[in-house]
Amino acid sequence: MSWTEIVIELPRAQAEQVSDALIEAGALSVSVEDADLGTEAEQPLFGEPGMEPSAHAWERSRIVALTEADTDHSALVNKAKAQCADIDQLSFSLRSVAEQDWVRVTQAQFDPIPIGRNIWVVPSWHAAPVPDALVLELDPGLAFGTGSHPTTRLCMEWLEQHVEAGCSVLDYGCGSGILAILARKLGADSVDGVDIDPQAISAAHDNAKRNQCDEVRWFVPSDYALARASTRYDIVAANILSGPLKLMAPMLASRVAQGGAVVLSGILARQADELIASYAPYIALSVAAEREGWVALAGRKE
Repeated sequence: MSWTEIVIELPRAQAEQVSDALIEAGALSVSVEDADLGTEAEQPLFGEPGMEPSAHAWERSRIVALTEADTDHSALVNKAKAQCADIDQLSFSLRSVAEQDWVRVTQAQFDPIPIGRNIWVVPSWHAAPVPDALVLELDPGLAFGTGSHPTTRLCMEWLEQHVEAGCSVLDYGCGSGILAILARKLGADSVDGVDIDPQAISAAHDNAKRNQCDEVRWFVPSDYALARASTRYDIVAANILSGPLKLMAPMLASRVAQGGAVVLSGILARQADELIASYAPYIALSVAAEREGWVALAGRKE
């Protein structure tokens, strides 16, 4: 099947309204991008982690609506315009979308990722680049954690240096399960993963099975609290965000065994002092590593 994109340039104030109207009129999908992308006038548009950006479009926005090639594009745009009371005219252009093997195009964006001294995160459609490496087979999916984000890498590098054979590990906020699976492959004997999202738990379970780590146990918080009420761990890892990490300080610290360690990430460098202060009554933390403006904090319960 072939496709055609409808391209409309609009000021920010009209971008969201027209995008919604195009979907209602029958567009298959709509995206909004900076009309000045690639020029000196290009504008960054980002929010803080866990927060929405302050604006949802650019001063000069380009709306791209995907349609089937045989769509009556003028009729679709006119139908969208009719839903926008304050817009008299919508000028648009069309561009064809070349037929491609979209599975291969998508897969090509995800290459094996080297992490630390000897870890590789490898999608299922790739061979391991280094035969004797510690390989995690992991495909991009609904759950966070493929090793590409700096916070995940920071935790993985820390675990590579600190997991000892036979130790116990808790991965709280496990996402894809990547940290728990890595801990198991590094020699941890008892590994638990916890996440509030049932889809993440399902993805983590599947990823563990794919990596021959069926011994890892997965929980949502309510089940975990009942099943592991008195369990303490040699290592507690949590790669979430600073807000939840602060709120969970008493709970996470209580899960660390005497002499055990905790590693936290999902923390911007400017947030480190605040997190260290939040955990100070329970365990002394310090910056273990920093990457691209993110830090991992770690400490040991004396």
